[in-house]
Amino acid sequence: MQQIIDFILELDKLKGVTRKTRPLGLTRLENSAEHSWQIALLAWSLADYAAEPVEIDHVIMLLLVHDIGEIDTGDTIVYAEGGWEERKAEELKAVRRIFGLLPAHRAEALLALWQEFEAGETAEAKFANAADRAMPCLLNLANNGQSWRENGIRYEQVINRLSAPINEGCPALWAYMKEKLDAAREQGLFGA
Repeated sequence: MQQIIDFILELDKLKGVTRKTRPLGLTRLENSAEHSWQIALLAWSLADYAAEPVEIDHVIMLLLVHDIGEIDTGDTIVYAEGGWEERKAEELKAVRRIFGLLPAHRAEALLALWQEFEAGETAEAKFANAADRAMPCLLNLANNGQSWRENGIRYEQVINRLSAPINEGCPALWAYMKEKLDAAREQGLFGA
């Protein structure tokens, strides 16, 4: 029991990892725990639109564990260029430490989920990655490009980073978002 409680209390630190996007109507930045919760519900809501049939409970577990390594590494904006291999190696080290707080069989199960999300090869991982990539973009669209403008993110960066993973996991969502992104470009909601 103590191992499980220690793990759950360690997860509380994810609430302190800030991201670059603001929740709607708030001046503060969202945290990674909020992000994980919101994308789990986004995926659940969009399950009928997945590119392939998915086990939604499995997708939700992928989404709940995918950012846990940020407790040690912090969040990196999805549009960052270069250094991803080093970041992911550090994140793997972090999740091994954090999941290692649990009894071995639980730690192994969560590590397997984290690795499945990162590999992005199963139908569930593709769909989970689509939800993960979509949510910050959806918030930016609703916030008049707040994070894009503040961080100098260009339209081309957004398209290049988001189109393939979202389209692969949820083509209907990408079709919706592409139309909204094109309109946002016309409105000047991107950084220079």
